Amino acid sequence: MEITLMHHTPLDVCAHAIRTCWQSFEKSDEGGERDKALIDRVGNKYKHASTLEHLVYTFYIKGVSRALLQELARHRIASLSVKSTRYTLKELKNSESFGEEDYKGAEKFIVLTGNTLVDTASIKALNNLQEILKMGISNDVAKFCLPESYKTELTWTVNARSLQNFIELRSNKSALWEIQKLAHNLFNSLPSEHQYLFEAKIYNNKH
Repeated sequence: MEITLMHHTPLDVCAHAIRTCWQSFEKSDEGGERDKALIDRVGNKYKHASTLEHLVYTFYIKGVSRALLQELARHRIASLSVKSTRYTLKELKNSESFGEEDYKGAEKFIVLTGNTLVDTASIKALNNLQEILKMGISNDVAKFCLPESYKTELTWTVNARSLQNFIELRSNKSALWEIQKLAHNLFNSLPSEHQYLFEAKIYNNKH
């Protein structure tokens, strides 16, 4: 899994939005400690969370499974653009087939779980898909054989309010292990000056 923060809104934009309500612009320190405290106080402590929607983050997420992608799609207040299997299955078609224990080679295409039975089954499914592609079956039909472990990548844009919700739910130990990892990695990818808004949402910080 690889995460790149491509873009983020400066904190002073959110502070400006909050100060719009009370017309207190003269008290701003342009995203400094005073504005940071204001954002936390209004957005988190006073639960005027709609003000946090002015903070927006765009991430490039690589090397996650399609199983995780399904989980991610349940968080509707976000925008995602996903790598197309229609155009990219040629990568698998043109590669060598994999032995059942060739975890290193197969890892280019699938997310490994560490469970030998599951990972071996994923490699078998990968080889079956590859064989079908080499037989000339179109990608649109062949992709119905994709294992859930098949890797994908996406550009994901989310506002701070929705990201708080995502981190709170998905860093929980009851969440899918891969999406737990994603939640923690997203937090770690945030600018250090923004992380204070999300620290209380991390599951481990609540217990």
